[in-house]
Order: sequence, then C-alpha cells, then structure tokens
Amino acid sequence: MSTATKARETVREVAPGYRASRTLPLRVEALRQWRRRRTLVMGGVLAALPFIMIIAFAVGGGPDSRGGGNNRITLIDTATASGANFAATCLFVSAGFLLVVPVALFCGDTVASEASWSSLRYLLASPVPRARLLWSKLVVALGFSLAAMVLLPVVALAAGTVAYGWGPLKLPAGGALAAADTVPRLALAVAFIFVSQLVTAGLAFWLSTRTDAPLGAVGGAVGLTIVGNVLDAVTALGTWREFLPAHWQFAWADALQPQLEWGGMIKGTVVSVSYALVLFALAFRGFSRKDITS
Repeated sequence: MSTATKARETVREVAPGYRASRTLPLRVEALRQWRRRRTLVMGGVLAALPFIMIIAFAVGGGPDSRGGGNNRITLIDTATASGANFAATCLFVSAGFLLVVPVALFCGDTVASEASWSSLRYLLASPVPRARLLWSKLVVALGFSLAAMVLLPVVALAAGTVAYGWGPLKLPAGGALAAADTVPRLALAVAFIFVSQLVTAGLAFWLSTRTDAPLGAVGGAVGLTIVGNVLDAVTALGTWREFLPAHWQFAWADALQPQLEWGGMIKGTVVSVSYALVLFALAFRGFSRKDITS
C-alpha cells in the first residue's frame, strides 16, 4: 500500500468531517502569492513600462523622427497616433519576451518555492491532497499571469490616452480601426496572448514539480521558450514551424485589422492548448508519484 493511500485512510479514520475541497482555498493561496515580493516587483515593472516608453518617445522626438533605411512599417511607427495605438505598441514590444517572464515566474516558482523552503511536506501533511495542492497553485498562478497581461495594456491605454489623446487605432499598412472597436479588439488580443503563453505556463509548472530550485524552473521555461523562437526563425523547417507555439505568437495582430481574421489565432490556440494540456498532465502525474522529502 502506498504512502498516499495510507494517508487517505488515516484521514478518513481520524477526521470523518474531512473534505478535500476545503483544503488550501484559492483565496488563501492567492493572498500568499500576492504578498510575495516578486509579485509586487513584477507588477511594478509592467506598470512602469508604458511610462518609460512615453518618456523615450518624448526624448527621442517620437517614432516618426527616426532615420535609417528600413522602410518596413510596424506598430511602433504609429505608437503616438492615439492611446489605442500606444497600447497596441506596448503589446507588440512585450509579447515576444517580457510577458513570458511573469508567466514563467508565477507558474515556475509556485511549487518549487515551497520545496526550497521545506514547507511542501507540511502542506501535504495538513493534509492537503496532492491534486488539490497542484490545482490550487495552478489556478492562482494562471490568474496572476492573466492579471499581469491585463495590467500592461490597461496602464498603457490610460497613459497613452492622456499623452496622445483618444482616437481610432491607426493601422501601419493603412486604414484605421474605429475608436469604439479598439477596446474589444485589444481585449481579444490580450486573450490570445494569454492562451499562447499557456505553453510557457505548462513548461514552468511541470519543471516546478520536478525540481526544488525555483530559479531552475523559471529559467528552464524561459530558456525553452527562447529555443522555440529560435527554431521558428529557421525557415528551412518549412511547414513544420506551424507546430511550434512560437510561430503563432503574433497572430493576435489579426485582431487589430478592420476585418477581423480568425485563422491564425484559431491555429495558434489549438497548438498552444494541446501542448499545455500535455504538460499539465505530466505535472500532475509526476507529482502524484513523487517522493516528497522537502
């Protein structure tokens, strides 16, 4: 008989009123994570980025004043056209790497930090079932990751509107998106970015259940995400790149077109969710059989 089975039988014998669903409530785990210094620091960094960019544009004279022979027009060229353009630009410059960091941090640190503090075994001895512990930590980690992704464009939209005014979202290729449609479209873009980062969340969470070093789980997830970006840049892979989550990471830009395009976002969602489900399943399966000594 396994140790976990013996523990469950002991709980039933000594605590007839025991309910696994009442252990480690989400609000308790969320409050614990909210009080962590890294949570406050990460939130501060994301909230400060729009103001740093506004200062950079003010000092540099705006994106239109830059020189060079590159004629390729991007969202950065229209950053100061309106608050909506500024919010879209902040997403454009941060989606590839910066927004990967909070996802890897919140999902990779959550279990491994408990192990590094030698408190994981005490949580399980409370007794908190292993599946319940992972479920609570995963839901809270994903919730904080989503909050981080929402925080950036919300602050950028507010700060950009004050700095550059409210108006339609000017498209780099020409045309514009009506001002009334910008907030729903930006919300759709953020939703897709969150879904596309589920792969990083799955990697970080799985690694967090395999190691007692939080930095190893966070760094490993970020590193593997970078490897995916590098592989996507190898054009020799041809259509094989479509199976890489990184290939679809900027498909959210289709949400900012006058005619909404769903094709790329749907394909990216299918790829990301498929990888994430496998990684989350590996995390739960491995942790359920792991010998917890820390």
